[in-house]
Amino acid sequence: FPFTYTPYPIQEQFMTALYSALEGGRVGIFESPTGTGKSQSLICGALTWLRDFEEKKQQEEARLLALGDSGQEVKQQLASAGEGPPDSKDTAGEPDWVMAFVQKKEEQDMIHRLKEEQIRRKKREDHLEKIRQNVQLKYAAKRKRSEEDETKRLLQLSKDMLSAGAGEELLDHNEEELILAEYESDEEKQVVSGLEEDDDDLEEEHVTKIYYCSRTHSQLAQFVRELHKSPFGKDTRLVSLGSRQSLCVNEEVRSLGSLQLINDRCMEMQKNKHEKKSDAEVEGKRRRVSRAVCPFYSYEQMQFLRDEVLLEVKDIEQLVALGREAKACPYYGGRYAIPAAQLVVLPYQMVLHEPTRTAAGIKLKDQVVIIDEAHNLIDTITNIHSAEVSGSQLCCAHSQLQQYMERYRKRLKAKNLMYIKQILYLLERFVAMLGGNVNQNPSSQAVSQPGTVLKSINDFLFQSQVDNINLFKVQRYCRKSLLSRKLFGFVERYRCPGTAVKTNRETQKLAGLQNFLLTLQQGSDKGGPLQNPAVEAESDQLQLASPLMKIEGFLSALTNTNQDGRVILHRQGTVGQSSLKFLLLNPAVHFTKVVGECRAVIIAGGTMQPVSDFREQLLAGAGVDPERVVEFSCGHVIPPENILPIILCSGPSNQQLEFTYQMRDRPQMMDETGRTLYNVCNVVPGGVVCFFPSYEYEKLVYAHWEGTGLLSRLAARKKVFQEPKKASQVEQVLAEYSRCIKRCSQAGGQVTGALLLSVVGGKMSEGINFSDELGRCVVMVGMPYPNIKSPELQEKMTWLDKTMPRAAGQAPSRVLVENLCMKAVNQSIGRAIRHQKDFASILLLDHRYSRPAVLSKLPPWIRERTRVQPAFGAAFAALRK
Repeated sequence: FPFTYTPYPIQEQFMTALYSALEGGRVGIFESPTGTGKSQSLICGALTWLRDFEEKKQQEEARLLALGDSGQEVKQQLASAGEGPPDSKDTAGEPDWVMAFVQKKEEQDMIHRLKEEQIRRKKREDHLEKIRQNVQLKYAAKRKRSEEDETKRLLQLSKDMLSAGAGEELLDHNEEELILAEYESDEEKQVVSGLEEDDDDLEEEHVTKIYYCSRTHSQLAQFVRELHKSPFGKDTRLVSLGSRQSLCVNEEVRSLGSLQLINDRCMEMQKNKHEKKSDAEVEGKRRRVSRAVCPFYSYEQMQFLRDEVLLEVKDIEQLVALGREAKACPYYGGRYAIPAAQLVVLPYQMVLHEPTRTAAGIKLKDQVVIIDEAHNLIDTITNIHSAEVSGSQLCCAHSQLQQYMERYRKRLKAKNLMYIKQILYLLERFVAMLGGNVNQNPSSQAVSQPGTVLKSINDFLFQSQVDNINLFKVQRYCRKSLLSRKLFGFVERYRCPGTAVKTNRETQKLAGLQNFLLTLQQGSDKGGPLQNPAVEAESDQLQLASPLMKIEGFLSALTNTNQDGRVILHRQGTVGQSSLKFLLLNPAVHFTKVVGECRAVIIAGGTMQPVSDFREQLLAGAGVDPERVVEFSCGHVIPPENILPIILCSGPSNQQLEFTYQMRDRPQMMDETGRTLYNVCNVVPGGVVCFFPSYEYEKLVYAHWEGTGLLSRLAARKKVFQEPKKASQVEQVLAEYSRCIKRCSQAGGQVTGALLLSVVGGKMSEGINFSDELGRCVVMVGMPYPNIKSPELQEKMTWLDKTMPRAAGQAPSRVLVENLCMKAVNQSIGRAIRHQKDFASILLLDHRYSRPAVLSKLPPWIRERTRVQPAFGAAFAALRK
């Protein structure tokens, strides 16, 4: 394997195992601890396989083409490859000459196809080479674009001067575009993509490629940087995909802020572009308002962008910069590059959510998918396909839609009215299920029977009396007609007090809508006022962004099959605060297609233990043959003496450590935790990170220590920091924490560093590195079991017990709870060791960690070095040493 530097033995093993999994078309679960160069191993292993695969394929093609002249040999070749025509005995008594003819035709077709593919490939490579060699070509496209812009501008000026005297229409300029276009049919129409100029170019063959997905844009950007460093950085055709939010270069659209609004506005602008031709046809009959079309959605410029993307490796930031410069849309331009790309880098959601996948033009047939940072994969699939709407959103959407229908009733076609009435009925019934009435203010209607109820999808649809409505059709209507976007425009327009509306009666009606929206907004703040005006404005924006968008997501979730999900009715306080939530129970249904279509799927991460969740819930549920699954887990690159994991069963005063819900709130347990931590801070240099099972418990312990004076004793050794609840403050706290450690290490004196009190599953337990001095010791207080009383978890446990087999005598629900706990522990304690020369100690405070079933769920490289210490003395001596 070509590699950036001399690889560690474990990297060699990783790449070999990866290569054979891809070659054998397997589903692999790969674990490589952070700090062991996982990204480089993935890049070099996978791209070496891809290079070899392409070479083999080309040699095979060349051989078949060379044999093309002697038909007999090709026939034998095809027969042995299993691609030949059927045996003559299969075809019921066909004469020999018919058989010969059919065989000959199939051979010729095969050779013809290979030749075409070769020509296409050659053409693409020549084209890219030409651009690479000829810098002039690059700038020709840009120059042409700016000339066109100038012409357009002058033309517009002339038109404006001519039409200055023209009379106004009944509805003013901006309002025309709020009206729904005529909805043609319930069946999907074949939509022309509006790129008629060069359609054959679009239908390019998808070459064999690797889709690399991760969770966040920053993780993807880091992967692209790693690729740059690797031996494959120069000659890999890579394209980075992302959401419109991160790729849009149209400032007017970007400024809308929320992803849903950006998506809708973008779709509408394209629709306007595609409707332009038909607008021209009716020009003679009626003057139409010219609608906004995105200036960056230009076919030639996007083709230019595609070529630029394929020429050299670019991350999302570079792609956006290039889009701005070339006046081309990176979101769509990037998509044109997918067929020819060898490596496509994209967020999880784009691969795991089928509608997004289809829209982006991602074809998984016979391709390779690598899912990195996959420890949260099951949760991610569940979250992508779950949806929640509040009572105030349902009432608000009903009110807006009602007003919209009243205002434009005379202009809407019958089919539009029919669907709007169906949606109004659905909203009315959903609010009734929460025990409310859509015509009253949701924040002043108290709920008569508070509590949480779970229902199957069919029961929910039946009890809310909407089982006679075809949700698939309603959903398609919402998507095609852009209803939520029109509604948003309507509300935007009439929210401003200064807007003049034609008649008095309408003014009153719309003022009523505005007041109603304001009361909704105040009612749903749930109590106290928001401190920050900026936050207030932001929530205001989100409140009033058409709530119909959220409801469309909920309707879409209700189209899942009955056994795969549940509807949770959460009634509390007022109707406005109550909510309806769809919970997906079976993530495997949405993963089945991915593993079914792909040649190979690799699920990789730094901490994948415990693996049984992936095997049972995801892969077995998706119908993957156990024979096809391979597991690979490698150790760490650090020497054994660089890590000291200790399971501590009792504290300094021999109090047994057991942080169960019943025991952990006792003063003596909190005191013992404090004493343990104080002793640790006495001997550990630099930073100590202490993880608590929840924010509530951390707050309780902190207050207790403040009262007993232990906090001030801790502060004499280490400056104490607490994890903030707001994500925006995390960076600031971390920066101060690391500054304090650096200062103390240079200054010497009483205070030797800093102590960070953190929360499992919080902002600091994932994706943040406590390398070197920042984390010399990680302390885990108790076992962070999930809240078993939560209705969602209870439903999931019941479902698992019904559908999954018992493993090693344990109920699947019990295994799930233990796995969730240990996944969280493994994520948190893996933060301390980040590279080959790093060292740290890990303290697990709870005697329950010493149980074999729990111990076996630690990552192998930690488990092998873990010591169980019944008494504090021996543990403290080892720690000091």
